[in-house]
Amino acid sequence: MGDWTFFSNYGHVLVCLSRNNEARLRDVAFEVGITERAVQKIVKDLQDAGFITVAKQGRCNRYWLNKRKSLRHGLESHCNVGKLLALVTRPDPVKAAAEKMAEADAVAREAVSQTSPEPAAQYAKQATPVPEPAQQSTPTALEVKKKADNQNKPIDLRQQGSLF
Repeated sequence: MGDWTFFSNYGHVLVCLSRNNEARLRDVAFEVGITERAVQKIVKDLQDAGFITVAKQGRCNRYWLNKRKSLRHGLESHCNVGKLLALVTRPDPVKAAAEKMAEADAVAREAVSQTSPEPAAQYAKQATPVPEPAQQSTPTALEVKKKADNQNKPIDLRQQGSLF
């Protein structure tokens, strides 16, 4: 039996970077079984084709995959990178949730940038004004004191009349 696999080195590098976007290229080369220089060339090609974005953070590189990008060959161009990686990688629930949130955030930002301010102004004109609460006069300190004094006074039965 030959020593072949279903994926090329490009696919293997993509899988490695999807599992750990902070991986050193030396470690990726070791996992894939090729030289570090070959991995550098593959990463450059993937970056030029728009499959990954490389961001320098301090002394390290971070690799972000464009999971919406369609595969290059005509036979599999109906699939995107995200579908391919979903087949061959184990899902990390925390990472998957973070990626979904980032993707939803990107979609929301794109939707906001495409909307014009006119509809918002239209809705503002249609909105009914909220009635303000009735103004109640606040009692002055003298009124509060008089009320308190009246409540604490003993009742004079001669002035009030007989209760019995």
